[in-house]
Amino acid sequence: MTKNDFNKALSSAVDEGLCLLGDSPKQAILFYLETSFKLKEENIASNLTEFKKALEGIFGPGATYLEGVIVKRLHEKLGLAFEEAKSADFVENVENVRIRVMQKGEITVR
Repeated sequence: MTKNDFNKALSSAVDEGLCLLGDSPKQAILFYLETSFKLKEENIASNLTEFKKALEGIFGPGATYLEGVIVKRLHEKLGLAFEEAKSADFVENVENVRIRVMQKGEITVR
């Protein structure tokens, strides 16, 4: 799996996580990310730290729930068994998934 393939799976997981809020709220969040945080939707996967900060700015402590949903969706997309993370840090959890995928080798993105 290439970094690009992983980023596509991550982008899809982010999209699905935001869709749980509803289409209109999702669009509003994406607009806010772009205008207030200079973070375009297509750049989220390569700017996870900024995305995490933006979610925390928007949702406060509630961001952790949405981050967890995104990590779980990412596992599903990559066909990995979801394991509760030892760390609550979103960026670290995504990086751990990336490492697992790279160690496992060829994975089909769903």
